[in-house]
Amino acid sequence: MQMVQMAAIDKADTAWILVSTVLVLLMTLPGIALFYAGLVRRKNVVNTMVAVFAVAAVVSLTWFALGYSLAFSKSSAWLGGLDRAWFSSMRLDAAAGTVSVSHLAPNIPEALYALFQMAFAVITTTLIIGAVVERMRFSALLLFSALWSVLVYAPIAHWVWESDGWLNKLGALDFAGGAVVHVNAGVSALVCAAMLGRRQGYGRQAFEPHSLGWTAMGAALLLIGWFGFNAGSALSADGRAALAMLVTMVAAAAGALSWMLVEWWVRGAPTLLGVLSGLIGGLVAITPAAGFVQLGGAVAIGLIAGVACFWGATWLKRRLGVDDSLDVFGVHGVGGIAGSLLTALFADRAIAGVDATVLNQLVAVAAVAIYSAAGTAILLTVIRVVLPLRVTAQQELDGLDQSLHQESQH
Repeated sequence: MQMVQMAAIDKADTAWILVSTVLVLLMTLPGIALFYAGLVRRKNVVNTMVAVFAVAAVVSLTWFALGYSLAFSKSSAWLGGLDRAWFSSMRLDAAAGTVSVSHLAPNIPEALYALFQMAFAVITTTLIIGAVVERMRFSALLLFSALWSVLVYAPIAHWVWESDGWLNKLGALDFAGGAVVHVNAGVSALVCAAMLGRRQGYGRQAFEPHSLGWTAMGAALLLIGWFGFNAGSALSADGRAALAMLVTMVAAAAGALSWMLVEWWVRGAPTLLGVLSGLIGGLVAITPAAGFVQLGGAVAIGLIAGVACFWGATWLKRRLGVDDSLDVFGVHGVGGIAGSLLTALFADRAIAGVDATVLNQLVAVAAVAIYSAAGTAILLTVIRVVLPLRVTAQQELDGLDQSLHQESQH
């Protein structure tokens, strides 16, 4: 472990990443919990919320047990080693004036860097819940989340963000998780939904959201938290962090408006859910580009993302025929792919410090999508041998709140 003098720790950077970590955690709890719970039917509200909280708890432990070490320690281009498992080699000795630091973030304590990255692992895994709500067995979901966070998320994070990762060396740009978080979670969500099968009544009855008010509050928390997500990824309290925060806001606004206008034109009315979905789509798409683009590029990315995600959640979803319950692939998968590719078109070399190419971005998107799809399919196939993936038909009909948790939302 690298040991440096306490003076190497920058107090301003540390303070900013402390705040950013809290903001990213806010995106999951309560952001995702409210956003998803508002979109499901009343009989599945409790199950959706407990799934988000429980998966967040599971991944918090798997991350420090194995995930962080596999993602952010040097070993090979494909996977990290085990020297950081359970933080066994980390030391904090204030009396001696030394503190452990990460080789990727030398100005902040390693404990903070690991916690910041844990928040990313948590939200990425919980995003998948949106594709399987109202029908996945709770025990199977917890086991899948534990394994997926270690065996799928951690290797991909290593490829892209660790300095010796093969996609990092290739030159693929992903400032805050367009591929690592959104393409990864979106593709996995699509595979999960396909393997679980459709909900009873899918395509024959309307699945009305329980509370669009909850969803709106969840979206607002996601927007606020996303400033920590993107601007915090600068890992410093500097101009790049400020730029990332600025472009995050304008891309979100552009995405919200472009989805709204397309929906207004196609369906004859603007909707709250459409504005919220476009907002999230713009946020997703700017994520890989946040520290690399100028304001004009961010507006263009948001406008394109709003249209692309509307297409992904409507026409593409119908063509695929998969019951991705809350459009995780349509918004996060499509938005992550669009944003990753658009990063190459709008990245400013003066800001990014390197030249971005569409080919490198395409390779990164394809590699992440293929590995995520294959890893998810394999994990679900193995889990299916041990546990049923899906609740019984009667449990689904009764609602998962009562049938699995013996609780209800009134």
